Amino acid sequence: MAEFFDALNEKHIAMIEAQPVFFVATSAPIGRINLSPKGYDAFRILNPKRVAYLDLGGSGNETHAHLGADGRITVMFCNFQQPANILRIYGRGVPILPQDEGWEKLAEQFTLLPGTRQIFVIDVESVQTSCGWGVPLMTLEAERETLKKAHRQSDPAEWEVKMATRISSIDGLPTRPTDRYIAGE
Repeated sequence: MAEFFDALNEKHIAMIEAQPVFFVATSAPIGRINLSPKGYDAFRILNPKRVAYLDLGGSGNETHAHLGADGRITVMFCNFQQPANILRIYGRGVPILPQDEGWEKLAEQFTLLPGTRQIFVIDVESVQTSCGWGVPLMTLEAERETLKKAHRQSDPAEWEVKMATRISSIDGLPTRPTDRYIAGE
């Protein structure tokens, strides 16, 4: 049975910290719904009512566009080990880019990875847990290094030009591009 909470508690935090992958869903009032898997050591709990995650440049920038248009975001964690559990964070998010006020302090919470584009900060409105009995038992073999490798091999000037062209979503919603290449670890 699903339970709702106003904020993250210690049990929620322990479950989140044990997961190697999470999923992010956003939507604007019109257009496609975006659902993205996320890996790496990219999620941080800033306090029980605020979380953040590091975002690398990829195939699009839908989350950024949707948050600008609507602000709603759901983050989901599935425990692929025992006990079976699903945790969803419902909230409102904003992108913080390297050129934005507050970037430096926020970035200190992370190990910046090659190709870091922005950090999404999410104010938690509610937390939901549910059984997760339909989620399979799985083990992590390894993280894929492909995305970090591709960003490490990028020419910083070319990367910045490419990111500067990413000014809209698939549905034509506006985004703000990052103004610098971050080499990361």
